[in-house]
Amino acid sequence: MNVLVVGGAGYIGSHCVRQLIAAGHRPVVLDNLVFGHKGALPPGVPLYEADLGNEDAVAMVLRKESIDLVMHFAAFAYVGESVNDPLKYYFNNCVATYHLLRTMLKVGVRKFVFSSTCATFGVPASLPITETTPQSPINPYGQTKLDMEHALKALAHAHGLSFAAFRYFNAAGAAEDGSIGEDHDPESHLIPLAIYAVQGRTKELSIFGTDYPTPDGTCLRDYVHVDDLSRAHIAVFDKLDKPGTSLFYNLGTGKPTSVREIIDAVEKVTGRKVPVKFGPRRAGDPPSLYADSTKAKAELGWKVKFDTIEAIVETAWRWHRDHPNGYKG
Repeated sequence: MNVLVVGGAGYIGSHCVRQLIAAGHRPVVLDNLVFGHKGALPPGVPLYEADLGNEDAVAMVLRKESIDLVMHFAAFAYVGESVNDPLKYYFNNCVATYHLLRTMLKVGVRKFVFSSTCATFGVPASLPITETTPQSPINPYGQTKLDMEHALKALAHAHGLSFAAFRYFNAAGAAEDGSIGEDHDPESHLIPLAIYAVQGRTKELSIFGTDYPTPDGTCLRDYVHVDDLSRAHIAVFDKLDKPGTSLFYNLGTGKPTSVREIIDAVEKVTGRKVPVKFGPRRAGDPPSLYADSTKAKAELGWKVKFDTIEAIVETAWRWHRDHPNGYKG
């Protein structure tokens, strides 16, 4: 299958590109390289530098490459920034994606795999989070993703678009061979930040809140390996043949890990001490978030390969150890 990966030079998108190749598909990447990296792509994968909201450019790629299905990994995803600059998020995450979807329908491409998020659930009333847990985002980032979910359902009903939306939790880790991994500017994810502190790239790791109602007082989150996420996205392809199909899946390990446990894992894997600075809670941080991924496992045959936090951290460490400057050198 010819698959257009929008945002395919970014963190999750680039891992999905490699998993597509491994599964026998032909990926084509469209990325404006605002956050993506050319160096994250394997040799020979076509890369079109364009905005997903550029309908003429997108239409050209869809036709030229005979695209069968589009995968979307092109959202802005900094929660704090979305609060301070919501229009940036609505224009990119919603408006630009509306342009992409309109172009797809015009050209006749009606299969879509969407990267959604657990942020659509906000602070859940109960755990673990299932697909039927009420959605009530607490920030513009989560709201833009939920808005897109609603738009996709409307397009499925009106125009026969077939789609799957994956609400995943904390994407983490890197390729097993250490060839690609996280390189964000700024970096906001806990595991790379802990590794940066170990490497001396930052003075210390800031921990926000040690008095949560959790076993060790720090927040609990569900960390799922980026390659496991990618494989789930590909496993859904066969379920999108029927026009108007609308599918939603949560993706996580179901095993919450605390901030302190992340620090312990990084220290164990690297053999080095993580310098830590403790501070007060951040507003809007729920004590615990983790997924029930029973539906994805049952319907897609999805299996988590990296089922311990140490296994995930090992892949991240391999990437950061061998690429201390990311894709810059």
